[in-house]
Amino acid sequence: MGIPSSLRALFLSTALIVPAGIAIAAGTGGGGGSSPSMSAPQFDAAAEYRKGVEALQAQRFAEAKRSFSRVLQVAPGDANTNYLAGLAASGLNDLKNAKKYYEKAVKADRDLIVARRELALTYVKMGDRAKAEAELATLTRLQTECAGSCAKSADLNAAVTAVQGALGSAPAARLETRPGLLFASAASGDRFYLDAVGLINEGRYEQAIESLQSARAAFGAHPDILTYLGFANRKLGRFETAEAYYRAALAVAPDHKGATEYYGELMVERGDLKGAGAMLAKLETICDFGCAEADELRRWIEARRAPAS
Repeated sequence: MGIPSSLRALFLSTALIVPAGIAIAAGTGGGGGSSPSMSAPQFDAAAEYRKGVEALQAQRFAEAKRSFSRVLQVAPGDANTNYLAGLAASGLNDLKNAKKYYEKAVKADRDLIVARRELALTYVKMGDRAKAEAELATLTRLQTECAGSCAKSADLNAAVTAVQGALGSAPAARLETRPGLLFASAASGDRFYLDAVGLINEGRYEQAIESLQSARAAFGAHPDILTYLGFANRKLGRFETAEAYYRAALAVAPDHKGATEYYGELMVERGDLKGAGAMLAKLETICDFGCAEADELRRWIEARRAPAS
């Protein structure tokens, strides 16, 4: 249980590529910090996610749906998992549940274009033309805003074409697998994750978020990836989004030291010293003999309490 073997190897190698003196995902306001560390959760959501992906690729739809359902028990708002659960349900011709999963996916991530595409196609299969047309209007608007220059341009063009065609002549209710678009391998996930670490160290947080989302497609609701997504959004001042990611990481791995520390730092930034103190107390419980995460959060709290000079 714990970190997938590919990510474990990546974490061991990450220190070799980080420039000296630069802390990975260090907190704002100066000081050091450390890369997120993870105490093994009781349930390995990332491993179950990969199991579901492998089953879906093999068109073992019932098995895939079971795996994704387990992941959603601890990460109900994860867009990628809801999307893939929708594909599994579609493969079982369970359009009602497929629709439910796709709707949750696009609610969690409005820019998950493949989920919008499948949602629109599912509406067509269910005879709900009005909702399908509404999704097409959203896709067309996003396509116009993209103007062929955004990272999702190819997905948008394919989605608009597919939905337009489906509205012209409704297809049979079946799953059309597109492995190149749907699935990211563990190796590619490692590369995206490693790219994100470098981008974070360079302060390129928007680009880091894009890479982390790609890594998330490979590994699912992995607490380290969620923690970095929280950190990057926090650095961009998106505190509510950052909090949502930290809470998601802790839902998957309650004793995740990095997520606990950074969530505490976010509370300090918001002036919630009581909440930050609770996060510090939790770290002191997790770290029997002390740890860098507890030391760093303690420094943040003390700095905030110190009178201005």
